[in-house]
Amino acid sequence: MIKTLTQVWALLLGIVLIMLGNGMHFTLIGLRGGIEGFSSTELAVVTSGYFAGFLSGARFTPLLIRRVGHVRVFAALGSFVSAGLISFPLLADPWAWTLLRVLLGFCMSGIYVVAESWLNDAATNETRGKILSAYMIAQTLGIIGAQGLLSLGDAATSALFIGASILVSISFAPILLSVSPVPVANVAPPMSLKMLFAGSPLGTLGIFLLGSIYATQAGMGAVFGTQVGLSAAQIALFVAMLFAGALVLQYPIGWMSDRMDRRTLIFGAACLGALACTLAWFVGGALWFLMGAAFLAGGVTTPLYALFLAYTNDSLAPEDMPAASGGLVFTFGLGAIAGPLVTGWAMESFGPFAFWPVLGVTFLAIAAYALYAMLFVRASEAAHHHPGEGESYIGVVPTASPVAVEAAGAWAAEHAEAAHADDAPMDTETPDATPSASSGVSTHGHGSGMT
Repeated sequence: MIKTLTQVWALLLGIVLIMLGNGMHFTLIGLRGGIEGFSSTELAVVTSGYFAGFLSGARFTPLLIRRVGHVRVFAALGSFVSAGLISFPLLADPWAWTLLRVLLGFCMSGIYVVAESWLNDAATNETRGKILSAYMIAQTLGIIGAQGLLSLGDAATSALFIGASILVSISFAPILLSVSPVPVANVAPPMSLKMLFAGSPLGTLGIFLLGSIYATQAGMGAVFGTQVGLSAAQIALFVAMLFAGALVLQYPIGWMSDRMDRRTLIFGAACLGALACTLAWFVGGALWFLMGAAFLAGGVTTPLYALFLAYTNDSLAPEDMPAASGGLVFTFGLGAIAGPLVTGWAMESFGPFAFWPVLGVTFLAIAAYALYAMLFVRASEAAHHHPGEGESYIGVVPTASPVAVEAAGAWAAEHAEAAHADDAPMDTETPDATPSASSGVSTHGHGSGMT
């Protein structure tokens, strides 16, 4: 593992710096928006703008790369990100912020596509799983670490926005200077939503609803904290808890995923998320109950993303995996655009604590459909989701672009084919698997289980 990481440490360092800057800007939007007097609805629109840009960037960046090359695209997108971050305190208007967020979402998505293409190109079949695992851990740690940096300045000034811009700017140096070959960024056209839903209704609907949950947590969490009177340090801790839970719960959920029907696990995780949101709503402003609820609700969100990817790809042939991965990322993005808008309207109409019922009801919708799938799913689909017959769980995080999702799925398909050819029995090291594609990297042998 150490030898593998020495080959890509500079790329991973660049990713951590990118996530530090981007993670700071997500929380800063809620903090500074509250200072500027923006309403919940206005901040919800601002939040959704990022995911609209992210969705389009994932599709158009490969076209730009093929036209002018990786380095030029990377440099151009990085320049726009730096300029956009500095512009927020200069343009205190919700519509200007929305346009800036669309721009940042587009650019950050493109940056991920380029960086992930380089990482994937640097990996071999033997090291790809470990490299992807380290990459996903780097993303999550960067987001969590960003919340700690917010205590170094005042959101009412421009200092923190400038700091985020600097972090993103310097992140490009290790990424650009560590690679000499120029990889090819090929992102398959996404599978149509009709075909995706026909193949896996639970996976498609579930990942749409989960997109709503993730974007609400990431984008509206700071808005909620501001409106209920938390201090800047408490808001940063609240947002950090949303992501810290994923680091703790990812491995146990992944371990269970390889040993039980994934629909049952999806149902249980969604119920845990709904319970956490319900308790937070009833308890009200008790600080540590809010932190605990954030830990649990956020903790099941990222594992659920990986579960839905793996569940859907369990019943696909390897050649269908790239298109399905693109379709799932697109579906997740649609939910991410809608979620903050619904939550912002609810918080505007019923008060800031409506944040929790909206999340809780969405978790319950996932649990209800998972229960329906367990009880009424057709036998042909159910055959793909028994323990030991699907692929190993892979903890792909929601911030990954289609490049990383496809690369992780390709690794799992190769791993599964090899295991199937050897007729390997299931044990704690190598789960028995069919040749169907999965969307991630096995948790076994990778420490925290993140990919």
